[in-house]
Amino acid sequence: MAKQDYYELLGVDRSSDAATVKRAFRKLAMRCHPDRNPGNTEAARKFKAINEAYDVLSNHQKRAAYDRFGHAAFDNGSGGGFDFATSFSEVFDDLFGDFMGSGRRSRTAARRGADLRYNLEISLEDVFSGTEASIKVATTAQCEPCEGSGAEPGTQPEACATCNGQGKIRSQQGFFMVERTCPACQGAGQVIASSCTACGGAGRVQKERALAVKVPPGVENGTRIRLSGEGEAGFRGGPAGDLYIFISITSHLIFERDGTTIFCRIPIPMTTAALGGEVEVATIAGQRQRIKIPEGTESGRRFQLRSHGLPQLNSGFRGDMIVEAQVETPKNLTKAQKELLRQFGTRKADNWSPEASSFLKRVVDFLRD
Repeated sequence: MAKQDYYELLGVDRSSDAATVKRAFRKLAMRCHPDRNPGNTEAARKFKAINEAYDVLSNHQKRAAYDRFGHAAFDNGSGGGFDFATSFSEVFDDLFGDFMGSGRRSRTAARRGADLRYNLEISLEDVFSGTEASIKVATTAQCEPCEGSGAEPGTQPEACATCNGQGKIRSQQGFFMVERTCPACQGAGQVIASSCTACGGAGRVQKERALAVKVPPGVENGTRIRLSGEGEAGFRGGPAGDLYIFISITSHLIFERDGTTIFCRIPIPMTTAALGGEVEVATIAGQRQRIKIPEGTESGRRFQLRSHGLPQLNSGFRGDMIVEAQVETPKNLTKAQKELLRQFGTRKADNWSPEASSFLKRVVDFLRD
């Protein structure tokens, strides 16, 4: 049976360029692929035929021979024949490599190093002013004698003879190709005849590194700082990973934080709350600020100190400080002091304690009803 013309089989003109031929082949291959047509012998036959046509028309030398001699150019082994197993593998990579991330790229031994994490605790004062912390990280670094290659200095890794440097081996099982990791090089694509004695062929060694980490003002709890290239060294010359610094902020003895706002509770003597006066407070900046306490101040009353809070990250804005008064009940009184309070209590008027008087009236009304 005479073979069908390759151009007619793919549905392209003889003057079509390589890109047009490839587009036509992709369209037909996807339509006739055996996975999409299980048990369809006609689809399998056509799939094989279009692969054979594409193998010829996609190769500049084979196409030139075909244009001159037709199918006879490849009879009796003159053109090397058509290796369906090899072509199928190439077609599979060509069609699905972009989606599966494989393609027909050659494998190398180099691999990127792992990313590392470091938890860094800072104080609220560090959040206010920013800081530069010195840390030590246990990691891996590139082996200096072999410069990360893993081979003895003066030598180089060689391409694996088992997989020809691909890192994988293909074998045909019936109609399909099976791909597995090369057992000789473990997928690296390279083998080392003489390993570096300093690193044992890994191309990297264990090492503790000292780093300076700049923490900007205004960071939040859980902020992540990325130090590019400061993670583990790459395997056999691959790029280094990154180091991620996770910030945690320790509790403060005086202040509490909510974003850029600082909260502080201060005890106020009962006499100051009743008569009025001034109290002195400390700010997160280490300064002293005086607050005027008006007469009759009650617990829970808040006073605002503008722009005495925390800075906003990467901004010139600064939050406020909120001071909450906590009126303190006198303790450990002397007899004379207690007597004065008793005299004060017997002479009090309703307008001295308006809330207490109002509450007492509501209780009396409730019991009367």
